[in-house]
Amino acid sequence: MGATTIASRDLEAQKRGSSMGLLSRIPAKVQNHFVAAMAEFMGTFLFLFFAFAGTQTANAPRSITGDENTDIPQGPDPLVLLYISTCFGVSLTATVWIFFRISGGVFNPAVTIGLCLGGAVPIIRGIVVIPAQIIGGIVASLVVKYLFPGPLAVTTTLSLPTTPVQGMFIEMMLTAQLVFTIYMLAVEKHRATFLAPLGIGLSLFTAELAGVYYTGGSLNPARSFGPCVANSDYPESHWIYWVGPILGAIFATGFYKLLKLMSYERVNPGQDGEGATFALLDDDFHTRSSSHALALNQSFGRPLSIPESLIDRRSVV
Repeated sequence: MGATTIASRDLEAQKRGSSMGLLSRIPAKVQNHFVAAMAEFMGTFLFLFFAFAGTQTANAPRSITGDENTDIPQGPDPLVLLYISTCFGVSLTATVWIFFRISGGVFNPAVTIGLCLGGAVPIIRGIVVIPAQIIGGIVASLVVKYLFPGPLAVTTTLSLPTTPVQGMFIEMMLTAQLVFTIYMLAVEKHRATFLAPLGIGLSLFTAELAGVYYTGGSLNPARSFGPCVANSDYPESHWIYWVGPILGAIFATGFYKLLKLMSYERVNPGQDGEGATFALLDDDFHTRSSSHALALNQSFGRPLSIPESLIDRRSVV
């Protein structure tokens, strides 16, 4: 898989490079540095956003009275937040791993819309599976309502200090990370693709830690719509659980397409290599002799499965 993956990604990057127009005139080194800086900015932002959001939630003051939907005092209980986040994260990990080879294991209309816009899921497939996802959420809510004692208490609502606009953007940010995780771990094929369900589950777990207290941590219109149907109750702020996740999916899709347009594979190459790192050539760097590959073969004590055509286009570092 290693040699085939590297070769296919190399050819794909070359095809994109030849059709980028103005971007193709920018030296590869400059482009690579820019993409690396952009990735570091976005990565640092997401890392600290979710870390700060979780800390903000844990340190939020606890109120005495509840909101219009419940008499339970509003305020973060770290153990409750951790339990809910774990339920969603582990459940998604398990179910995605089960259905990953069948349907892709999306289970989310907003994510499906994003993947359709990004070309990862055919439009017709999206039109077919979105109603199935919504109906699945409704049936799950009804089964839990009548199977377990007590009222169904899984409706997503805004906490008292959270405005609808804040809630919408919180849902947007949480969903954007989840969708981008899906793009980079599942849509992009690599040596660790089989572990994609684990990364996707951890992404949802992280998002839930940050968002459960403020919005209920939906990230999924089907997750919010199902309990509303089961309880025949639709809060005024229900719209944010559609608009926020869909906007987040669109944002993540746009960022992913930008990285693909700029051939992000060249920035940190060799992630799928076997035993050695093979870097895509910069514009001012030419072919190295294939004798370098022979020397590496002798050094590693085994042949490297790198095609000659690939060695001609890459530098061995």
